[in-house]
Amino acid sequence: MIITDRYNEALSYAETLHRNQFRKGTSIPYISHLMTVSALVLEHGGDEDQAIAGLLHDAAEDQGGEATLANIKTRFGGSVAAIVADCTDSWEEPKPEWRPRKEAYIESLFKKPQASLLVSLADKTHNAEAILHDYHEIGDDIWARFTGGKDGTHWYYQTLKDSFAKLIPGRLQQRMANAVDWFVQ
Repeated sequence: MIITDRYNEALSYAETLHRNQFRKGTSIPYISHLMTVSALVLEHGGDEDQAIAGLLHDAAEDQGGEATLANIKTRFGGSVAAIVADCTDSWEEPKPEWRPRKEAYIESLFKKPQASLLVSLADKTHNAEAILHDYHEIGDDIWARFTGGKDGTHWYYQTLKDSFAKLIPGRLQQRMANAVDWFVQ
């Protein structure tokens, strides 16, 4: 597969959208997460549209909602926009309560196409690995970063792990499972 100038444009667009955003509780620029998700997608067989969606998977949710999604569709096509939409856990403002929103997202995974599942799995894998890394650095203080706290975050990632094992088993799903198994114990 060849990566085209569309990918470069998407990377620039993602960086612009998320320029002032950082990973939860850190000084790590958010773009690092987006680049890692995109890299995981490519490393696990995704195509350019999926890799671009990896860069933009949080754009609509975090940076402008449906207007941003419409811009993504215009700039990068319907396939990319559909994957980004599938990675968005809520279009409502204000967002619904955390637990019902996460339950609905997990339930929706079983209706999503494989193209979207790969991007979602790459996102959740990087998040799980970041949690594990930070857990080793700061211990239980990490759970204060998350709306669900320790118990809710454990439930969410354990349920994601089990769901992805059914939906998209393979090396990336196992990588996520390995991270989750460490911090959920």
